[in-house]
Amino acid sequence: MSQWDGLNRRRFPRVKFPCLVVIHQKEGDSKETILCHTENVGVGGTCIIIKQHVKLFAPVDIELDLMDMKEHVKCKGKVVWNIRRRKETDNKPLFYDIGIEFVDIKPADHKRIEDVIIKLVKEKKDSSYIV
Repeated sequence: MSQWDGLNRRRFPRVKFPCLVVIHQKEGDSKETILCHTENVGVGGTCIIIKQHVKLFAPVDIELDLMDMKEHVKCKGKVVWNIRRRKETDNKPLFYDIGIEFVDIKPADHKRIEDVIIKLVKEKKDSSYIV
């Protein structure tokens, strides 16, 4: 069984893939734009690393740069989990890991994300790359 075959058993396979993300969050009368990066990406959503708390189930607008020289993937998202890191590490100070589920994503963008994941899995032989 190949690595990708094993991943197909997961609902949302994901890989470590640090790319830029712009989150647009509207809460009340204010709108906040947050620039951050991903910890990992899957076809159903992404885990981002961020400096501030975002409410659970908060709706967000996402711009995801897949670094494939194409337009950013733009879609709606929903915060499905939010965890503050317990300790500071060299590459991850006291930030939040936030899981965002993609909502209302165009089929073509969904396919682009899937293609990037498949390509990354095939290129990487190190299984620690797969989350």
